[in-house]
Amino acid sequence: MEKLTQAEMKARGRLLALARERKISLARLSELIGRNTTYLQQFTGRGSPRRLEERDRRTLARFFGVAEEELGAPEDFSPLVPPAKRGEWVDVPRLALGASAGPGALAHDELPIGAFRFASRWLREQGLDPAQLSAIRVEGDSMEGTLRDGDEILVDRSPRPLRDGIHVVRTGDALLVKRLDTGRPGVLALLSDNPAYSPIELAPDEVEVVGRVVWKSGRL
Repeated sequence: MEKLTQAEMKARGRLLALARERKISLARLSELIGRNTTYLQQFTGRGSPRRLEERDRRTLARFFGVAEEELGAPEDFSPLVPPAKRGEWVDVPRLALGASAGPGALAHDELPIGAFRFASRWLREQGLDPAQLSAIRVEGDSMEGTLRDGDEILVDRSPRPLRDGIHVVRTGDALLVKRLDTGRPGVLALLSDNPAYSPIELAPDEVEVVGRVVWKSGRL
């Protein structure tokens, strides 16, 4: 096999660095681009393939929020959409799971299926650390009035003292989005905004607080 060029080696090193920064495995990134789980391991470790296909390169560049040239695009590459200036924007991963605002959705593999792009300045103004953010879909109607079925929510997983507000929580295998009421010692109440749903009262050790909901988007 012909020896890799310096540019090809640089693209591999950059992909490995980005994966470490985002704390995501090459296997999951391979699945993100629709390949078998060993594809990017072979790309980075064995030099096969020599270059990423344009579709794969574009998907990875958008996921990480970097220019395609960093992942091996040729020098004369001309993207249809100019890449964002580094540092101005952050891509927050959308996870392939839903947080139930209803009876309870099972939490499966937390594999990114895309990203939402936010201005770095806005995130700083909100006191949010991009590395601690992820976006997921709301499923169900128990939070109607605030959150609707199909809304996308931004979840801040930063470790903070527990307080009232809307959170994503895990109880057993179910992932829920609820308001937390911490007013009674020894009891954590999960409240719905839809009055058709009764409160769920659990012991604090029965609930894992995944993160606080800090933003939502949805269709009109």
